[in-house]
Amino acid sequence: MSSLSRARVARRIAAGAAYGGGGVGLVGAAAVGLVLAEVQLAKRHVGNGHAPYAPRADGLYGYDYAGASADEPPLRLTMLGDSTAAGQGVRRARQTPGALLSSGLAAVAERPVELSNVALPGAQSDDLDRQVALALTDTSRLPDICVIMIGANDVTHRMPPTRSVRHLSAAVRRLRTAGAEVVVGTCPDLGTVEQVQQPLRWLARRASRQLAAAQTIGTVEQGGRTVSLGDLLGPEFEANPRELFGPDHYHPSAEGYATAAMALLPTVCAALGLWPAEEERPDVSRHEGFLPVARAAAEAASEPGTEVTAAMPTGPRGPWALLKRRRRQRLPATDPAPTPTPSP
Repeated sequence: MSSLSRARVARRIAAGAAYGGGGVGLVGAAAVGLVLAEVQLAKRHVGNGHAPYAPRADGLYGYDYAGASADEPPLRLTMLGDSTAAGQGVRRARQTPGALLSSGLAAVAERPVELSNVALPGAQSDDLDRQVALALTDTSRLPDICVIMIGANDVTHRMPPTRSVRHLSAAVRRLRTAGAEVVVGTCPDLGTVEQVQQPLRWLARRASRQLAAAQTIGTVEQGGRTVSLGDLLGPEFEANPRELFGPDHYHPSAEGYATAAMALLPTVCAALGLWPAEEERPDVSRHEGFLPVARAAAEAASEPGTEVTAAMPTGPRGPWALLKRRRRQRLPATDPAPTPTPSP
């Protein structure tokens, strides 16, 4: 599917989400029977014999900076979403994306970061309402930034994309209203899961990218930023699945989560105003620039690690967005310290 075609589909999905429509499908009805047969076959192989497990990574990161920033409270990072946000598939807390992002953010900000993870393995976008409520429970300790990784289960469970985007947009809106910055890692490319065969592989890739583009439109329109995570299960995984997939051949390995976290961290820092000012200007040599939001969303869905953020509020073809291709850096990996109990 071309970028322009994907942009049109994504715009229709996002419009349906905003105005209550629900008739835009990710795959044709004629393919449903074949897809279901392939899904059942894949389920017998993917993750067989491996119990769902995600290490508990909540706590304080960068605690060595506590003395240098005694006048400032820790930055608060909250992870929401599905098993990829929770870190399912690895054995140590420091290998989860939340821990990696917290360690990296603490190093950039030179300030401790308090991580809270409310993500749920197996969650679909309709669970975000519950997760947002958990994230905002303690009004005295609201998050500074939230990272949402969601969408894969929406595709595999055939949730209507308009419904999926509607739930995500509502979550972003609530978090932004509460004062938190929001970064969404969009739906990964499910067409590269090792055990998924054709024609489901092609259909899964198409559905994943369509949903990722629509998620971007919905998120940006609510004041959030997105980073395409096609590379979470994308070309690097396809080329080297034994290294970048975990033991269940579905969830990422430690190296896979590090790849995703490296793509997310620059956008997390930029959202908090911690990235160098010169990096916020579009770099023409890297094919960055201002585009209508639907076109930016479609291009980002095709290129892993691409950021989309709101720019000019309107233009000849609707809202515009800034497309960025930020440079990635290796992240430190540390274990959390217990979160200090707030004084009464």
